[in-house]
Amino acid sequence: FPNKTHPGDNAGHLPDLNTVTVCGSKKTKMVRVAFIHPDLGIGGAERLIVDAGLALKGEGHNVHMFTAHHDTDHCFVETRDGTLGVTCAGDWLPRHCCNLGYAFWAYLRMVYVAMYLVFFSGEQFDVIICDQVSACIPALRCSGAKILFYCHFPDQLLTQRKSFLKRVYRWPIDRLEEKTTGMADAVLVNSNFTADVFLSTFKSLEHIRPTVLHPSLNFVAFDRPSSGIPDVIPPQAKHMFLSINRYERKKNLPLAIEAFAILLEKLGSSERSRAHLVVAGGYDERVIENREHYMELRTLAENLEVADRITFLRSFTDDQKIGLLDHCTALLYTPSNEHFGICPLEGMYMRRPVIAVNSGGPLETVLSGKTGFLCEPTPAAFADKMLYLTCNPRVAEEMGQTGRDHVVQNFSFEAFTRKLNSTVAELVA
Repeated sequence: FPNKTHPGDNAGHLPDLNTVTVCGSKKTKMVRVAFIHPDLGIGGAERLIVDAGLALKGEGHNVHMFTAHHDTDHCFVETRDGTLGVTCAGDWLPRHCCNLGYAFWAYLRMVYVAMYLVFFSGEQFDVIICDQVSACIPALRCSGAKILFYCHFPDQLLTQRKSFLKRVYRWPIDRLEEKTTGMADAVLVNSNFTADVFLSTFKSLEHIRPTVLHPSLNFVAFDRPSSGIPDVIPPQAKHMFLSINRYERKKNLPLAIEAFAILLEKLGSSERSRAHLVVAGGYDERVIENREHYMELRTLAENLEVADRITFLRSFTDDQKIGLLDHCTALLYTPSNEHFGICPLEGMYMRRPVIAVNSGGPLETVLSGKTGFLCEPTPAAFADKMLYLTCNPRVAEEMGQTGRDHVVQNFSFEAFTRKLNSTVAELVA
């Protein structure tokens, strides 16, 4: 079981449960918590897991991360600088076989990590939190720990079944997902939208009522000053629109490019020269879709003759993200039926209006007409709101401030911490 460990300040031998911490006025025992996640890279799911680890560690619990892949050049800084201890096991297992079987290998890699954690890590935990892949739960239950499963979205809904062979391949995987999800001691979901989808998808789990735990923002990470926008952004870009999403087709990034092309047609020549679009997001060279979709987007921009007005950033830094959010006119959020979507919260906290699709998670985060706009997923609808904000900077400023207040009141890291800590305490009570 070859593995590597980035220890953090709480790795190694875990202290016993006699340690106590004060949460408000209530004393609770320190709990030993393990997180198990497929790939600790850069993305919304990874950000949530890291924030959950930071939240529980801040409450005095002992936290350690287990994963099948952790690239220190492509991860959140808290998993690299020792803030959170990370153990990687099973990275030698393939991610696919001839570009086939991604789900099978993802499940196998997570089961491998679970077996390492339970039988070979030499550590014992009171609560194990896993997400994305539930197939590892049977192995995790052998540890005697309480299992908390965080469902970002049912995995079986994230793929298509266009062929008979694909349907045959997915049938046992889908059944396994439903069966093993039901073996968790508690289930969390990221939004009311996902909760409804969970209940309609897993018919045999109607007895389970998942608890909604909205992702949050760690405001401290966004309050620090940035070094400004990246040098690749033209200095004359006064009207800069920003899209932040992974380079995946399901994120519908062409919508941002096509809407921007329409916006340029509607602007006068002087304003057109100062308009710019930044397409920024997570990018992993190991992922074929990332490479292919990046080239597809560049080709689209060239075909629409707007390539010289668009900057593509791949796997940008946290400092660059803060700089971009601080200088953009608005944030464009293009996925349809997104499970939650952390980027709109980031944009609103940075006092930027958000233009998002009127479905999924943004329905619970963006107040249309107050903190931005919820639109039909068409280039014309997005371009119309982009033009409005370009021509009405005062309105954009007012929406930005309203958005900031909305996030602070409803999606604080403190509220996220309280709810997660309460859930963990109930499990071990």
